[in-house]
Amino acid sequence: MSIVPDTVNERLSTTTGDSQLATHGALWLIISVLILPIALAAVYSTQTTNAVYQITNVFPGSALVENYTTVLFEYNFGQYMWNSFVMATVVIVGKLVFSLLAATALVYYDFRFQSLIFYAILFTLLMPLPVRIVPLYQLMADIGWLNSFAGLTSPFIASATAVFLFRQQFRSIPASVVETAKLDGIGPIQFLANVLIPMSKGMIAGVTAIMFISTWNAYLWPLVAIIDRTNQVAQVGLRYIQGTGAEGFVQWNLVMAAGILVLIPPLIVLLVARRYLLSTLGGGE
Repeated sequence: MSIVPDTVNERLSTTTGDSQLATHGALWLIISVLILPIALAAVYSTQTTNAVYQITNVFPGSALVENYTTVLFEYNFGQYMWNSFVMATVVIVGKLVFSLLAATALVYYDFRFQSLIFYAILFTLLMPLPVRIVPLYQLMADIGWLNSFAGLTSPFIASATAVFLFRQQFRSIPASVVETAKLDGIGPIQFLANVLIPMSKGMIAGVTAIMFISTWNAYLWPLVAIIDRTNQVAQVGLRYIQGTGAEGFVQWNLVMAAGILVLIPPLIVLLVARRYLLSTLGGGE
């Protein structure tokens, strides 16, 4: 027999229900606020230029196919997106290779100034791209890599964040696994390929998703380093389209169409790696 009166249970149940209702209401409100700009951009991408300037017109238009076709082919946005995709792929592969090797060395090998080197790597996090863009530009100019794919990708190849995350992941692997690998005579590259990488798949996928979105959204360095428009990336191409309006009118319908297109690849990556990304941000496998 319960010692708690039924009236108390009813009040607690009512309070819990009200609390959940308020929480769900707040969450839906936040989600609606976040989605609203994207929804409006999707609607405007279907309208004509004149219709976009009618502020009260928030209904889908009839120019969907025309707008997206114009953006992709007339304004060469498909080429910009392809350039961004190739750039992101090369950068991610480079970051994973260098970061995995660096983290392996920092965790499983003893060498002089090991801690100092690790802290020096972390120190680079305090120097974002706008701070080092002038010496970086001078370096690329000196070695003749400006306006080239090598100059576009090489500054992003290394990642202190990825080294830190992989180092923490490797440190969490049981010592018994390492000892067993040593007893079996596994070499360093085999140990990395056959033990560390399979045990860190979640972390690798999460880091890949984060780095892809970061590289895909790169704007400042491509704007500075690339002169030839055909070699530009999607974010800069979006700016080009914004500047193509006539008589002071920006063709916002085309800008919104390009904006929707540029959202698609990161969205696909997020959906594919969602579980791994949440695991990475949560600090576990």
